[in-house]
Amino acid sequence: MRDILQCLKKHGERLDWELAEETGMPLPTVREGLARLAAAGEIITCNLTRFERGTPTEALVCRIAGYVPPRAPGRKPNPTT
Repeated sequence: MRDILQCLKKHGERLDWELAEETGMPLPTVREGLARLAAAGEIITCNLTRFERGTPTEALVCRIAGYVPPRAPGRKPNPTT
């Protein structure tokens, strides 16, 4: 589970199969670890369905709990009054 947390801290939001590739663990082991981390409140997961050439692909999107990405650089629009 430490490998999963380190990978998420390094890369930010990741899919479960991307975590499996980067950590070298099998996908069922990664999903079990993600379930444990989510139950402990360490991470947030969401179910994702992507359609590639008409075929649905199921995955889990994961990120560290409480992480807010920094604002994008550049000009921001003026607030409307």
